[in-house]
Amino acid sequence: MAQVKITGEKILSDEYFKLKRVDFDIQKKNGEWENQQREVYDHGNAVTALLYNKEAGTVLLTKQFRIATYVNGNNNGMLTETCAGILEDGEAPDEAMIREIKEETGYAVSSVQKVYEAYTSAGSLNELLYFYVAPYTKDQKVEKGGGLEEEGEELRIIEMPFAEAIDRVEKGEIKDAKTIMLLQYAQLKQLL
Repeated sequence: MAQVKITGEKILSDEYFKLKRVDFDIQKKNGEWENQQREVYDHGNAVTALLYNKEAGTVLLTKQFRIATYVNGNNNGMLTETCAGILEDGEAPDEAMIREIKEETGYAVSSVQKVYEAYTSAGSLNELLYFYVAPYTKDQKVEKGGGLEEEGEELRIIEMPFAEAIDRVEKGEIKDAKTIMLLQYAQLKQLL
């Protein structure tokens, strides 16, 4: 295990999330200490879920504009994704996931199954993402969905055959890592 001493932190931006520079000393394999600096984007922890309907053979995904993909060459900035969101202060991940599913898709699921958790981009982002799967049925649709307007969300809900979703991954049409991971999980575990 690395021996690390944080020697300083400086907030570089505190807009939507925090971006800070962290100064630290780290002990190298040869025993010597080295001072380093890195920028860390404090996004908070998040949740994501693949909603699936075994009987219909379908999955529910969302599509929305993502500025980071747009500035990195995604021509229209639209990204097809699994339902996801950020944990609110003191909120348990499974509770956050159920809340996000209802806000984004309009479906009221009673429970979710955690499948794993992972750091999304550990070189600069501190986010730990909790991954879930949850079955859904048509009768669980209780609201319009589409996200929260006050948070600037404008999502389109997409229901598609699971085989089509896998095909879109293979063709490079679905490029969101969390979505790919959950679709592959469903494929490996034969959820549909």
